[in-house]
Amino acid sequence: MNRMIRKLFKTNRTEKKQSIETSIQKQDLLSNNLLENENKLRSIYKNGSDVIFRSFFIGGKEKALLIYIDGLSNMEEIDENVLSPLMQITDEKFDHVNDLIEKKISVSDVKEIRAFSECTNEISLGNPVIVVDKRKTGFALGLSKWEMRSVEEPSAEMVVKGPREGFVETIRINTSLLRRKIRSPDLKMESMEIGRYTKTNVVISYLEGVADKTLIEEVKNRLSRIDIDGIVESGMVEEFIEDNPYSPFPQVLSTERPDIVTSALLEGRVALLVDGTPFSIIVPTTLYSLLQASEDYYGRFLIGTAIRWLRYLFLVISLLLPSLYVAVITYHHEMVPTTLLISMAASREQVPFPALIEALIMEITFEALREAGLRLPKQVGAAVSIVGALVIGEAAVSAGIVSAPMVMVVAITGIASFTIPRYSASIAIRMLRFPMILLAGILGLLGIMLGVITLIIHLCTLRSFGVPFLSPMAPMQVDEWKDVLIRAPWWKMDTRPHFTGEYKKYRQAPGQKPGPTREDNN
Repeated sequence: MNRMIRKLFKTNRTEKKQSIETSIQKQDLLSNNLLENENKLRSIYKNGSDVIFRSFFIGGKEKALLIYIDGLSNMEEIDENVLSPLMQITDEKFDHVNDLIEKKISVSDVKEIRAFSECTNEISLGNPVIVVDKRKTGFALGLSKWEMRSVEEPSAEMVVKGPREGFVETIRINTSLLRRKIRSPDLKMESMEIGRYTKTNVVISYLEGVADKTLIEEVKNRLSRIDIDGIVESGMVEEFIEDNPYSPFPQVLSTERPDIVTSALLEGRVALLVDGTPFSIIVPTTLYSLLQASEDYYGRFLIGTAIRWLRYLFLVISLLLPSLYVAVITYHHEMVPTTLLISMAASREQVPFPALIEALIMEITFEALREAGLRLPKQVGAAVSIVGALVIGEAAVSAGIVSAPMVMVVAITGIASFTIPRYSASIAIRMLRFPMILLAGILGLLGIMLGVITLIIHLCTLRSFGVPFLSPMAPMQVDEWKDVLIRAPWWKMDTRPHFTGEYKKYRQAPGQKPGPTREDNN
């Protein structure tokens, strides 16, 4: 009996909810009365001085209304290709407005709309909307036009050899940059709207038949779960789709370069383009992807391999050098040659602080100078960061606050951190440097070992859309080491990296090692 009552109440609630939704949908539909439609739209855009309502007559007979936002729509095209031809009609019948629009309006993109929500969406995109009296449908015209930045090289990802173009804030320009590089119809671009108020357009880009279908569905599911007032930048999307949000390491790859996105798509990854920002998101990613630069693949493979090894070395230096110095100076004097130990002791004779406090002072000062250099105007930012570091370092040594070796250690550490290609990975290493220094000051080399072991365990637990963060080293996939420890020549990299699920293994024909062509002379 109780089950029947609960079922009855549940059915009533469902029917009530459906009836409410139906009534809301009916209220959202356009009316055949132009005055009602105009009043409803004016109430929606109340106190909107930039929204233009232009009443006119089609051929002097049918009353119509044109709505657009000043600054988002192409007013010259509206005057020339919309208002002028419609108002000058003299001998047309108005039984079929669709045919009339197709014949008289020379606009490539015309969409029929039936609801107020569709009207507001199109108007917000910069597309003018025409509503005609005695018609329950309107027409959205693809005449959007607004100021945009030209395509130029990203200042944060500059290369010596490679393309000199980067993404901009307009999403359709970004998609066109990808279409120029991948001309196959297998390149898919699926759009989603995120944000209750901003209604930000997010494009999911992938290569059909190359990217795993389960990966594509997972990306869509994570994006569809986002329910927020607005998305302003791709970094907001990153935080909503990461596997482990509390990790200091980024689990997605962010880039401004179309060539990097193109390479990722060809490997079977998925790219997210967010309207209003030049930064795209690539998933899944690994730690080694964050340490690779596009320029590694445009030069000779031997040089690329050497630079990659140098990058790995400086990654370790950036993370551990200050903590090693603190540990040796504080606890492990026997590890330093006598001559060097005497020199270091002499330089520290006037310093009143222990090595731990000295290292923290210098590291915090260096990070403050770097941040100040980023926030100041370009004309003075570089000068302040460089001159400030020189002046403060020299003054601190002269005053006996820090020692000269500590200044050298911090300077080398700062230079090493600049060799990491991705800013998000670089700042994670910079932040982890401080707990490593504290562990070294408290426990010496034992503290550094504990910190490194904890860090490795954390990295082993990370996933990026189900892909192990240390892949292909852990779990071990020897076949894919040719693009991790070394940069193998292109004629050797005939297989794609295997992330998860099904994938198209081969990306080029085997046996393409270059060499002179030999012909058999019979």
